[in-house]
Amino acid sequence: MTVDPTRWSIATRLFALLVVFVVAVTLLATAWTIRSARDDADRSAARACLALATSIADNPYVVDAMGTSDPSARLQPYAVALMSDTSTDFVTIMRPDRTRLTHPDPDEIGRPFVGTIAPALRGRSFTETYAGTLGPSVRAVVPIEGDGEVVALVSAGVTVDTITQSVGERLPLVFAAAGATVVLGGIVSWLLSRYLRRVTWGRGPEELARMFAYYEGVLHSVREGLVLVDDRGRLTLYNDQAAELLDLPPGGIAAPVPLTDLQLPDSLRELLASGRRASDEVHVTDDRVLVVNQEVTEPTEGPSHPSPSTGRGGATPSGGAAPVTGATRPRSRRTLGTVTTLRDHTELTHLTGEVETMRTLSDALRSQTHEFSNRLHTIVSLIELGRGDEALRFAADELDLGQRLADRVVAAIDEPTLAALLLGKAAQARERSIDLRVDVEPDLGTIDVEPGDLVTILGNLVDNAFDAVAPTLDAPTPSPDPTGRPARPPRVEVTVARVEGGVQLDVEDDGPGLGDVELAFRRGFSTKPTSAGGRGIGLALVRQAVGRVGGRLDVATGPDGTTFSVLLPDRRPDDVDTTARRRGGVRS
Repeated sequence: MTVDPTRWSIATRLFALLVVFVVAVTLLATAWTIRSARDDADRSAARACLALATSIADNPYVVDAMGTSDPSARLQPYAVALMSDTSTDFVTIMRPDRTRLTHPDPDEIGRPFVGTIAPALRGRSFTETYAGTLGPSVRAVVPIEGDGEVVALVSAGVTVDTITQSVGERLPLVFAAAGATVVLGGIVSWLLSRYLRRVTWGRGPEELARMFAYYEGVLHSVREGLVLVDDRGRLTLYNDQAAELLDLPPGGIAAPVPLTDLQLPDSLRELLASGRRASDEVHVTDDRVLVVNQEVTEPTEGPSHPSPSTGRGGATPSGGAAPVTGATRPRSRRTLGTVTTLRDHTELTHLTGEVETMRTLSDALRSQTHEFSNRLHTIVSLIELGRGDEALRFAADELDLGQRLADRVVAAIDEPTLAALLLGKAAQARERSIDLRVDVEPDLGTIDVEPGDLVTILGNLVDNAFDAVAPTLDAPTPSPDPTGRPARPPRVEVTVARVEGGVQLDVEDDGPGLGDVELAFRRGFSTKPTSAGGRGIGLALVRQAVGRVGGRLDVATGPDGTTFSVLLPDRRPDDVDTTARRRGGVRS
């Protein structure tokens, strides 16, 4: 079976590389240690031999023995005793003509010395490694002088075998240290490879590079914004769509950035920092409506065997970290952070608002159809009863009541969408027993604002006022006054007038007022019950639309009611700061 190293994981490759490296370094270090020990032993032996030979040359006993007729008889026992005491392999005293006077082998006495003596004959001591009768040896040669002349030479030396033997005594310790180094290096390499296998899920570099390329492509090609926040509350990664939706720097970030350093809406920053799960939450930024989903990401212990759904090594496609969605795979309690997706619903919200307006008009028309049907039956009955004058007067009164409001609104406002909205709200108010008073300045003319923004601003403010002052259609009708007088219907007043610099819209109600004005504009604030469609973004959309057109929004509230005042400029100034225009002004 052929093993393909290219299919090895990073952990396996690193383990093999580290083991080879540790073994190679250990072998080199061992060889260098042995060679260094041998060199040290040679130098130590040379110094010892030179010291011994020098002491012999300086001994008067040796000089006196050289003057006798048989120097060998006196010097041989002396040399043998020195060799025994100093663990020296040979001490050879010779005449200047190389004739040996002493030698470990008595048979060599009288024979010529084998080695270099020329420097010593000139009076200089030296050391060398030379192969003599005892084999290669490290030796020192020192001249013996008498009366200023070289009368003899002495050579002391240690054979190379002896030095090798002394070095060999140290080798077990060196090999033991080398083996311990290899074992320790192997353990460290195994621990490191085990860590890498866990964090890379047993993948090789080619597979990781391919996955990175795929993920980069997916990250920048999806239409939804993707934001990754680590467990320390820092933004670590986002794609191009998220940069566009949240006004983040394009091209990503080089290092994690704390969420507190980013210009994000408070509600969205709180969600990202909380690390909690979120499903289809609506968040309003300065100029967008975002639907946000967020999942907590935890490191998972992948299965021991790969499967098609998890990939090689049991890893998830995300590379070892999976969103916690209730799967049965083992999970760690430590979180890596959160993965958040953002969908832009700005246009959809505007379209929904327009559809809601059309539905309001449709409901109003349907209600009026039913009401007019009843009135028509009443008129027919009066005619059949012969009361034609009363029938004519009844029909004229009802016609004038609705026609006066329609004529006043249509004549004053050139924008048909806004006129239709006000007429629809008037019909809706009659259904809900609300006294809606509409005061439109005559000859108001054109309002230089997109119809969609007008519908968003005025429609949400009127709906908010309706909900603040009146019960819903399913709620019981208010009881009459204890004095017997009929209860005064709740009142909502809409005023549209031209002022200096633009058009001002005032929506006033006599409800209980707002406790916290700033809280009312946050996403999720509502005085109505929570429904499946979600509540609490109407006023946030109003502030967003006002800021988008460069207007100003003021709020006056108290126990007797609340007044929302919106100033819409005639035309947007080119020199208005973009950020300021998006944020708008909200004063209480």
